[in-house]
Amino acid sequence: MRTLITNIKELLQIRDYETVKVSGKEMSILPKIENAFLVIENNLIAAFGSMSDCPKTIHDVEIDAKGKTVLPTWCDSHTHIVYAGNREKEFVDRINGLTYEQIANRGGGILNSAKKLNETTEDNLYLESKKRLDEVIATGTGAIEIKSGYGLTVDGELKMLRVIKKLKENNAITIKSTFLGAHSFPTEFKNNHSGYIDLIINKMLPTIVTEELADFVDVFLETGYFSIEESEKIIIEAKKIGLIPKVHVNQFTAINGISSCVRMNALSVDHLEIVTDDDITALKNSETMPVALPSCSFFIGIPYTPARKIIDSGLPLAIATDYNPGTTPSGNMNFVVSLACIKMKMTPEEAINAATINGAFAMGLSKTHGSITVGKVANLILTKPLNSYYELPYSFGSNLIDSVIINGQIT
Repeated sequence: MRTLITNIKELLQIRDYETVKVSGKEMSILPKIENAFLVIENNLIAAFGSMSDCPKTIHDVEIDAKGKTVLPTWCDSHTHIVYAGNREKEFVDRINGLTYEQIANRGGGILNSAKKLNETTEDNLYLESKKRLDEVIATGTGAIEIKSGYGLTVDGELKMLRVIKKLKENNAITIKSTFLGAHSFPTEFKNNHSGYIDLIINKMLPTIVTEELADFVDVFLETGYFSIEESEKIIIEAKKIGLIPKVHVNQFTAINGISSCVRMNALSVDHLEIVTDDDITALKNSETMPVALPSCSFFIGIPYTPARKIIDSGLPLAIATDYNPGTTPSGNMNFVVSLACIKMKMTPEEAINAATINGAFAMGLSKTHGSITVGKVANLILTKPLNSYYELPYSFGSNLIDSVIINGQIT
């Protein structure tokens, strides 16, 4: 089937096939064509350009996008949308003055989600997660990474990963799966870290490789969670079975975790609310993508990732939602783009680059997603009529999306 979109006011994120990410000053450039057309064929972007060059051939579907902006769908490279129940009580606890750490220390946080998840059937977990996935697609997300990490038992972690696999099989959206068994230490292993790490390595990883349940491995490398030595032990074993590291690091403290991640050839380092000069140095000349999660900072009141420091140092930056029940119960990438501009002082061009092409890089999807490029998957956002694309971050409370196209099909 051939689809022609005509009269596009602004066609954003025009890239050649060789551009897999943008860094530093390049992040302030968002290539576009005004008064444009785009052709979709066999679920791929087949052609685009100025309306003066619009093909005259017959198409199966023609969409008039007069006044509208068209851009690639968002690439959300960090989520935890497979979970059971929610943690609204902890939301009130934080309003009443408790910190994230205090809530965790009394059995809340990740351990609370783990308890609920292990009490939930796989079928119900799938249905809850599918609803959340449908919601984020409707807000413009066209590729997403989903983590385990709320099982913290062999059965619980495998249940989560099987649900993610089922979501992959039953949805057109591209999904990447991450094993995050090292999200926290279960209560019974609080004083036996090596015992839990052995469980991850000797019980969880073998089944993951046998059932092909994950693309990536993640560890919460943070004070009070997994040390550098513990994290590296898990990552080294996971890499042996083909899992690529994507690591939670520097959310609350800087303990040289980023240097460790770079040594481990991590695809991305995520959170980075705290970033030192040594961290910047470690990231330079590496292929590791820094990923900021601004809606987490918004929701729990912690510092925002210092985007200006990172970008002005010549580094790339991606942004993602961190959608999870405790610290970011939202998967709306439009709001993340707005926060990046409002709170992290990123320009609209930088924020859109961070949410599209750099987000795709942080999931290993640069060759297929994240830009308007001939041969890439036709995953597109068509906005409502806009004055300019600056309205996307400016009107942070408005739904400016008219329709979403996934694999060439309107959802």
